[in-house]
Amino acid sequence: MTDQTLPPLDLAPDLVAAAQVSKAWPFEEARKIVERLERKRKAGADLSRPVLFETGYGPSGLPHIGTFGEVARTTMVRTAFRLITEDRVATRLLSFSDDMDGMRKVPENVPNRDLLAQNLGKPLTRVPDPFGTHESFGHHNNARLRAFLDHFGFDYEFASASDYYARGVLDEKLLVMLERYDAVMEIMLPTLREERRRTYSPFLPVHPETGVVMQVPVDERNLSAGTIVWTDPDTGKRYETPVTGGGAKAQWKPDWALRWAALGVDYEMSGKDHIDNVKTSSKICRVLGAEPPDGFNYELFLDEKGEKISKSKGNGITIEEWLDYASPESLSLYMFQKPKTAKRLHFDVIPRAVDEYFSFLDAFPQQAVDLRLGNPVWHIHSGRPPQEGTPVAFSMLLNLVNVSDADDKTVLWAYLTRYQPDLSPETHPTLDALIGHAVRYYNDVVKPGKVYREPDATMVQALDALDQALAAMPQGTGADTIQTAVFDIGRRFYPDPTKKGPDGNPPGVSLDWFRGLYQVLLGQDQGPRFGSFVAIYGIAETRERIFKALQGELACGQKPAGT
Repeated sequence: MTDQTLPPLDLAPDLVAAAQVSKAWPFEEARKIVERLERKRKAGADLSRPVLFETGYGPSGLPHIGTFGEVARTTMVRTAFRLITEDRVATRLLSFSDDMDGMRKVPENVPNRDLLAQNLGKPLTRVPDPFGTHESFGHHNNARLRAFLDHFGFDYEFASASDYYARGVLDEKLLVMLERYDAVMEIMLPTLREERRRTYSPFLPVHPETGVVMQVPVDERNLSAGTIVWTDPDTGKRYETPVTGGGAKAQWKPDWALRWAALGVDYEMSGKDHIDNVKTSSKICRVLGAEPPDGFNYELFLDEKGEKISKSKGNGITIEEWLDYASPESLSLYMFQKPKTAKRLHFDVIPRAVDEYFSFLDAFPQQAVDLRLGNPVWHIHSGRPPQEGTPVAFSMLLNLVNVSDADDKTVLWAYLTRYQPDLSPETHPTLDALIGHAVRYYNDVVKPGKVYREPDATMVQALDALDQALAAMPQGTGADTIQTAVFDIGRRFYPDPTKKGPDGNPPGVSLDWFRGLYQVLLGQDQGPRFGSFVAIYGIAETRERIFKALQGELACGQKPAGT
């Protein structure tokens, strides 16, 4: 359990009123929970206990961003619920680890894989830690999860399946499941293949000699003793095992239902791939005498190949990698946006997430109440977004790293303080952190794949004209003046008769001009507002870069873009 307390909410009447009708998805989910409580109240249920939000984690592999996303999104719903109910209803968030599950395969992204292979089938909390830092592999992965959730400041309680089973927290409903065994089997068997049906049991006894979680049929049930009798398929030896006290665990779909029923879970979301499993577990939960939780099914994260992110494969971005290259808030924004839409989760999504976060943060103070509740930063910061934004976009910082070939923050600060003398790491710590992220991201992710385009004849003439225009400008010329010159040159060499210029008359400027600038000078297809870039980078420095491009130094030894 964490020692944190829930941050206070602004419960101004206009905010509470706007929350009742807000179309932001966390508020829509929160209203479902309010309706659930009203149904229970009318049914005469005891509503004195806190509303329980739950998230699940399978520690068969290292925690990944999808795991974090579930906690982040559930926290957003919890915060919305608190505002709607004016924080008068107590809530809890339980992060539950199914660490008693038997290890079925060895993850690809861990050391000492042979050590794990020798312990297949054992509960994850009884498998040695391949990293050598914790009591078991399950304990190691649980610690990684908790450290990350703590880093983000989540208010949650951590729960271990191994601990809950051993302490008897689930015993009462385990005995109910034993009593209603046939009803559970009637639900489960139609969901299984014919071969699996012959050996299936909702109970998985832990072998008293080998410690393996056994996938065996139940030969007999002893309701008065609370035990099951089963046969070891390798030795033919029969065992009688109590279903309580950690002697056995439930298969995962009955286990999910067991947890919901035993703990009284009110809300739990899950991935789209679990839609049918939620239906099955909900039926079992009702058999156990409880109402299944509310929730919704979110879409899955995909890697750069469009494949589902997997803990065991280790594909996609790790938690640590995102934090190396961007702020925690940018990751929370990515989780907030379109949770029911499948999204690629790879390195190229980071810059946009960072800049979008600060755009939302900058907009928040000027927004009306209803728009504030739809602004992601309200949900990311539990209703109290910070004041400090950043005066320079992440994408701009990446381009500064590019042209300066910087490998530390001091180089970028030299450019920024020349452009805006009142900036410093001390007065703008958020910007300072962002610069550090930009340096690491560019050098690790962007630089290895940089390709500069050789300028064609038209681009050579246009760049020469741009150089002459910049030569006539004093150092310190404003971004707008520079941008006007860039547009004027674009209209001369890359006119687009279908577009209008600043004077309202055609021609305008073809996108080929700006795309060419970025490809030739920055080695990329898109870039910042060019006038702003030159104002920060410097007129003399930009002219030097144009010179290098015209001399072929930037594209030297590289293939043309697009080949």
